[in-house]
Amino acid sequence: MIRATLLLLALAGPVFAQDNPATAARAAAEQLTRAGIAMSEASGGRNRVAALTEAVKGYEEGLIAMRDGLRRAAIRQQTLETSLALKSAEIGELLGVLQSISRAPAPLLMLHPNGPTGTARSGMIVAEVTPALHAEADALKTQLEELAVLRLLQETAEETLTLGLQGAQSARAALSLAIQERTDLPKRFVEDQVQTALLLASTDTLDSFAAGISDATLTGPKNTDALAAKGDLSLPVQGQILRGFNSPDAAGVTRPGVIVAARPRALVTSPTPATILFRGPLLDYGNVVIIEPTADVMFIFAGLAEVYGEVGEIINAGAPLGLLGGSSPQSDAELTEIARSLDGTQSQTLYLEVRDGQTPVNPATWFAIE
Repeated sequence: MIRATLLLLALAGPVFAQDNPATAARAAAEQLTRAGIAMSEASGGRNRVAALTEAVKGYEEGLIAMRDGLRRAAIRQQTLETSLALKSAEIGELLGVLQSISRAPAPLLMLHPNGPTGTARSGMIVAEVTPALHAEADALKTQLEELAVLRLLQETAEETLTLGLQGAQSARAALSLAIQERTDLPKRFVEDQVQTALLLASTDTLDSFAAGISDATLTGPKNTDALAAKGDLSLPVQGQILRGFNSPDAAGVTRPGVIVAARPRALVTSPTPATILFRGPLLDYGNVVIIEPTADVMFIFAGLAEVYGEVGEIINAGAPLGLLGGSSPQSDAELTEIARSLDGTQSQTLYLEVRDGQTPVNPATWFAIE
């Protein structure tokens, strides 16, 4: 990965503007490198979980940025190639004129058959035209150099994408193992597994289950940090809002939450310090995690493939809660296709619901949805 990263750094030098695709790819490569360093430096215990969580998030953000940079690079490359193809005749004439001027001896350039007046006029014309010709040639050279960089970038970035993907998979596996081995998190209460099983067996809606969980657990304290951040919390997963609060789906069914579209195997984290009230499969929601950020408030995350933590644990902001399902692309062809288009990459969804005093409220009350 280091060799590919160094090549990307060299490609995206200061020749181009800061918002160009090559610069974006350079920044993404640096982010992937930092994620790899964070993973290798992760220590034991809770620090290891925190470090690995940051490594996974770093890999995810770096891969997103890399794919976006490559998609923009492909668009820019196509634009340049089209522009150069349309101007091929004009470019040929420009090169011919420049070559003629460069080959002509200096004395001949100053002579004109009409005598001194014609010579003066022709000199004035040459003096006016030559700078414009050179400016056009310089612009053409810049475009050709940029095109060469973009082509080389596309050829070399696949290695960085592949290594970044492998690093993300390794970081997720290491994170799962570290969480299994973790024993030092404080607990506010111990789960009554029999009572939870009975509640699951008698529940037919998420609403009734949330009410039952609230009745079966101790009410937590007020969390001033969560209350202070109310309305500005980050979404628990990298993604985009697919369906808003109480918006009907394709079948016309409305749910009092929002659906976030995200990439396969995306990491879901706690947006604030909280207590885990429930984790596990529930009805048709897949795996569900319910946390209590402050007294009488519940955040419900549904649709996970893997869930982390134990019921009753008190977790910090940014603590990993689980992974979404799906599978990451494995081949260079898949990676290249993803780099060229975002269509289909956000194929997984997370359902987010917020309950305040057992009443569903718009998640935008707590989260920075916009």
